[in-house]
Amino acid sequence: HVQLVGSGGGSVQAGGSLRLSCAVSGSIGDRWCLAWFRQAPGKEREGVAGLDDSGRTTYANSVKGRFTISRDNAKNTLYLQLNSLKTEDTAMYYCQKDWSGGPRGQGTQVTVS
Repeated sequence: HVQLVGSGGGSVQAGGSLRLSCAVSGSIGDRWCLAWFRQAPGKEREGVAGLDDSGRTTYANSVKGRFTISRDNAKNTLYLQLNSLKTEDTAMYYCQKDWSGGPRGQGTQVTVS
């Protein structure tokens, strides 16, 4: 039974940085994908970044060059480094196993002003 717990959100000024964390417990298997999503009020949920067991990363065009997804295997924690934040990055951010259908952690709010 996989559980994910996200943290690290906050309020920052435009141009600032944040690092989101997602503690993953339970076995995710040898072939896995972990992803970050976000949802702003009144907008559809958006896949932001993904990382798989081969080390391949995927980013939404809106965050390429600004966000970095990574994982600390020893700590079983997924990260999302958010740099050069823009007001349009304001959203609730979620970590999730797999791009669709996997368990999802609770959201962590990112507010950019």
